[in-house]
Amino acid sequence: MAINHPANAETKEAARILWNYLKLDQPLERCDCLIAMGSHDLRVAAHAARLFLDGWAPLLVCSGGLGRLTRAIWREAEARQFAAIAVGAGVPENKILIEERSTNTGENMRFSKELLARRGIRVRSALLVHKPYMERRALATALRVWPEIAYRVSSPPIPFEQYPTDEIPLEQVIAIMTGDFRRILEYPALGFQIPQEVPAEAMTAYEKLAGFGFTG
Repeated sequence: MAINHPANAETKEAARILWNYLKLDQPLERCDCLIAMGSHDLRVAAHAARLFLDGWAPLLVCSGGLGRLTRAIWREAEARQFAAIAVGAGVPENKILIEERSTNTGENMRFSKELLARRGIRVRSALLVHKPYMERRALATALRVWPEIAYRVSSPPIPFEQYPTDEIPLEQVIAIMTGDFRRILEYPALGFQIPQEVPAEAMTAYEKLAGFGFTG
C-alpha cells in the first residue's frame, strides 16, 4: 500500500472521521450464531469468544482462509487461528465451526452460509464480528450476499486512538480504512454490497487521506 505522508494531526483527524463513519455501534441482540470474520487482527477472535461466553449466540463460526493482508504474513488460515483463540478463552470446540476457504468479506458470508446449510443448522439471525472500521462494510456485504436473515454487527471495543499496535501501525490502519471506504463507494455497482449513504464530511476526509497517499 502506498503511503507518502506521515500521520500528523491533520491526517489523524480525517482518519477519526472515517473511523466514526465506518463503525456502526449497534446495540447487541441475541442471535442464532456468531460469524467471526477473519482478518489480521486477532483481537476480533477474542471479542467473538467473549460474545459467545456472554450468551449472545449459541454457535461460533470462524470464517477466513488467507486474504490480501494475511497471505503475506501467515501460513495458517485466519479461521483456525481465530478458533484456537476462542477455545483458549473457554469456548467449547463443539460449538465452533471453521470455514477456511474465504479470501474476502463476500466469501466470508457466502461460505459461512453454505457451511451452516450443509450442517443442517437453521439460522434466522447472525451477529457479525469484525474490526471496528469494518462494521459498516461487513453489514453492507452481508445484506447483499445473504439478505434473508437479520443481522447485528460488533467489534472489539477499542477507541481509534488505542487501536494501532506495533504489528498494526497507525499509518497502516489509515491506509486500510481509506481502501475500505473506497469499496463502500464502488462495490454496490459491482454487486458486492448494498449502497450506503455517505455524508459529505466522510467524503471530504477520504479525499484528504487519499491525496496524502493513504490508498490501501
